[in-house]
Amino acid sequence: MAPILRPYQVGAVADLVHAIDAGERRIILVAPTASGKTIIACELIRVLAERFPSALVLSHRLEIINQTSEKLFNCGISHGIIKAGFTPRPTEPVQVASIATLWTRAWRRKTMALPPAQLILIDEAHHTPARTYRYLIDGYPNAVVIGLTATPCRGDGRGLGSIYKMMIECPQVPDLIKQDYLVRSRVYAPVTPDLKGVKVRAGDYVEEQLAGRMDTDKLVGDIVTHWHRLSERRRTIVFATSVGHSRHLANEFAKSGVRVEHLDGTTPELERTAILARLGAGKTEVVCNCMVLTEGFDLPDIGCITLARPTKKMGLFRQMIGRGLRPADGKVDCIILDHAGAVFEHGLPEDRVVWPLAPDRRASSPTHAARGNGRSKAKLVSCAQCSAIRLPGEPCSNCGYMPKPPARAVSVRDGELGLVSNGRARTAPADPETKRRWHAMFKHIAAERGYKPGWVAHKYREKFGAFPSWHADPPPIPPSPEVRSWVRSRAIAYAKRPIP
Repeated sequence: MAPILRPYQVGAVADLVHAIDAGERRIILVAPTASGKTIIACELIRVLAERFPSALVLSHRLEIINQTSEKLFNCGISHGIIKAGFTPRPTEPVQVASIATLWTRAWRRKTMALPPAQLILIDEAHHTPARTYRYLIDGYPNAVVIGLTATPCRGDGRGLGSIYKMMIECPQVPDLIKQDYLVRSRVYAPVTPDLKGVKVRAGDYVEEQLAGRMDTDKLVGDIVTHWHRLSERRRTIVFATSVGHSRHLANEFAKSGVRVEHLDGTTPELERTAILARLGAGKTEVVCNCMVLTEGFDLPDIGCITLARPTKKMGLFRQMIGRGLRPADGKVDCIILDHAGAVFEHGLPEDRVVWPLAPDRRASSPTHAARGNGRSKAKLVSCAQCSAIRLPGEPCSNCGYMPKPPARAVSVRDGELGLVSNGRARTAPADPETKRRWHAMFKHIAAERGYKPGWVAHKYREKFGAFPSWHADPPPIPPSPEVRSWVRSRAIAYAKRPIP
């Protein structure tokens, strides 16, 4: 069944047709992640079928190729697929091609000619500066080339004006949230990780050095602990710094009783498809990955994104958080557990972004930039009731609470994930009932392991900053996965401490 286009999708197609009528030949369409760029592309192919009877859709991910093929089929557009493992159908007027397969067959090995194309559509068009894309575009000097992306910039944030000559923008994230096409975010942010000395190359942190800084037993344990405390056990995507980091995270999640799987760029396509199918069915709760699910992965039921990968690239940050913004039945928001401090670097998901076309300008968020000038009222603070990040002086967008002047906040202890207040991560003191439950669970762990009562008191102090009251003696209760993960992470940190 052909999809029913949303009003802004109809408008995008009309704007593209108008631009082509005006003589534009290199156009980039900007639409947020989960806004339906593939549907826009398919509708454009259908509308322009008489004027451009041959069309080529380029992509670099199997998931995107499959999604494009499915949507073309739903629109009644017959097409072939140029990709290893698919039977060629070279006579079809529309071809969906893997950029790697087409490059190998048509340029490197010359086992096939470039398919005819008067209209070329490039999904995830921020990759267009790559040599393979540039060579293929040069092979179609008379074709209309349209790029589609949520993040129209290079890795360093600069515009793509050296390739595209016109930009058309769809509504941004806050607009689509208001129209119920996306869900809002609820962000928990940490003390910014210590990245001093980590070098930057090609606009982002050097992966090997970044992994060495982030892939520590204690930090990994903290990520698992906070997931148990804050994720509401929602289906989750975890973005890691390296393959080893991703596997380490998956192992720790599994030890805490979570149904978790790992995938990376070497995971076979059939296995990757099976993993994501299990996540979609709810059989898997968490999937840890390194730079695989940043693009082309669409599962509306993802309700939590864990960022364990610091990045200086705004485009990559937006791609990662966008995986959780699709609406689904019963889903009112997406929880973002930002262990990377990315929200301090790039702003909130709902912040508007200025995407330049000029290659000498960088993408920016004026709203977020204003938060750091010391004079703006827009600094990020946290709601005392639900802990969502909000703007001061305004009701919380998550629960509607209008705060009174806050009491003195308690700075976060090392490893604690807290909420943002005046540019720092902070957490509110635990309530007496929370302290009592943790005390009781510490006693249960001590009993099952044969520890002395002093261990309970010291763990209580490590968690809450003071010893328990001398008359407090709650009965032991079975510990939650969050408490077990916290105890494990502290034990690992103690074992790994430097020996003087």
